[in-house]
Amino acid sequence: MVDSDNWDSEIIATVRKYALQNAVEYDGAGQAGSVLGRLLGERADLRKMAQELKTLVEEEVASANKLASSQGIQVARDALAATNPEALHREKQKKRVGLKELPNAEQGKVVLRFAPNPNGPLTLGHARGVSINSEYAKMYHGKVVLRFDDTDSKVKPPMPAAYDWIKSDYEWLTGTKADIIIRASERMPVYLDHAEQMLAGGFGYVCRCSATDFKKLRDGKDACPCRPRSIEDNLIDWKLMIEGNIAEGEAVVRVKTDMDLPNPALRDWPALRIQHSTHPMVGERYKVWPLLDFQSAIEDHQQGVTHIIRGKDLMDSTRKQTILYSHFGWTYPETLYWGRVKVHDFGGFSTSGMRTDIENGIYSGWDDARLPTLRALRRRGFNATALRAFWIDLGLTQKDISVSLQTIEAFNAKEIDANCERRAFVRNAVCLDLITEIDESNPGDIISISKHPDGAIEGSRIWNLGSRKILVEKQDAEIETIRLKDYADISNINGKAIVQSWDRSDKRPIVHWIPENMAREAELSIPHGMELRSVNGMIEDYELKIGQIIQLERVGFAKIESLTDDLPVKLIWLHS
Repeated sequence: MVDSDNWDSEIIATVRKYALQNAVEYDGAGQAGSVLGRLLGERADLRKMAQELKTLVEEEVASANKLASSQGIQVARDALAATNPEALHREKQKKRVGLKELPNAEQGKVVLRFAPNPNGPLTLGHARGVSINSEYAKMYHGKVVLRFDDTDSKVKPPMPAAYDWIKSDYEWLTGTKADIIIRASERMPVYLDHAEQMLAGGFGYVCRCSATDFKKLRDGKDACPCRPRSIEDNLIDWKLMIEGNIAEGEAVVRVKTDMDLPNPALRDWPALRIQHSTHPMVGERYKVWPLLDFQSAIEDHQQGVTHIIRGKDLMDSTRKQTILYSHFGWTYPETLYWGRVKVHDFGGFSTSGMRTDIENGIYSGWDDARLPTLRALRRRGFNATALRAFWIDLGLTQKDISVSLQTIEAFNAKEIDANCERRAFVRNAVCLDLITEIDESNPGDIISISKHPDGAIEGSRIWNLGSRKILVEKQDAEIETIRLKDYADISNINGKAIVQSWDRSDKRPIVHWIPENMAREAELSIPHGMELRSVNGMIEDYELKIGQIIQLERVGFAKIESLTDDLPVKLIWLHS
């Protein structure tokens, strides 16, 4: 029996409630694990005692099951009703559909932002930010600010072409334009003005210490010797900085914070630094540039951003910016976080790394089928609605997760299948003579095959068998009895496909095929890791169009990239 001295009466009563509830729901076969889960769901404070609670839970479950089994479910229900009548009607957890509600959000007043660095086009990872932010804006009739964070011309220099690429990617993925579009490099006067306000207000200072010396002071919680300097001295140095009269690395502007903050990274964090390199968009106009945490904080306030959604690895950015907002007397936006998502198939691509590899000729361009860019996925035929659905379904979990590209492909297949006509594509083709000696129900030389097996697309493909020669894959030609899909059972003897029955008569393998006179050469490019494999074959030459996505029988989805007379049809692989 349970030793009631070890647990207070409230805990025992709660365990008993869930034990009876579980016994009633499962006809006297309640499970201790389920009861423990429900208990800890209600009493998070007990989670640290989960191991000790197991004995209590197991005994209460055994007692509740015995009551339900020996005296009947109604008796157990009555016992539960007497103490916890609300527990008789437990709603089973429903799968979340769509995104959870934003905290403190008002219809028509929500402003979100998506802020990429324009050092290349958007990637599959960026699609998460675009999808989530634009969906929330849609839910709340709000706005999305597309902000180009392009104030670093040394480590991640912007590419002039990337601004238009990103806008195009954004519009493709969302079906609409961003409500506000901003280039941070064009807003430099705003950031420099706020930096001067910070210095004049005494909550920022110009630091002339070396990075190494400051780190020692910061880690020891000691104030920098530059910190107590007068506002006038700081403004004199500030003028020298913006005029280009102090060399790179010899001064930074810092935000004053409490030097006893537990996290050293937050102590007197750097807001602006000297950078004399030429900026691709504004040239050499500015000698001092804001670091991202400062620039982003100022711009979020300027644009009235109400909610920031960012990776949990940027929690320190939130803490830094909250300090800055407090200095200026502003209210910081609501902030939500997500964890990392790794797509196995793409490994560790970075935009700067891809840029280098493209420049070195490893990849053909940003739309190379092996890359995780939206340009590459669009080229292959991925559907924007499907990508959005994947990220919205994943939601804002803070867990770091890994997914296979197949998961995204499943969303895509669901979206495009009904709109994709079928075609035959025969690899390693072998030609067989078609022998049709039986007359009963003979369909003749003209046969009609559905464009879509479920009838989702109206119409048929019309095949002419007049040549009496057909193409099948080499591996299928080695099987003695097969069924030609949508046509007949045949025996394959010495290169002759002899019709045995028009109707399916047994469980022989079903194979795809093409009349020889309706086939043309084709080449299918398939990305596989760092490789781009080429598969040659013969494709059904029926109403093919450039840009068309088709499902190749027994092969998978592919997109037609080129159709040139007397040259093979070029296709690019989408997915199975």
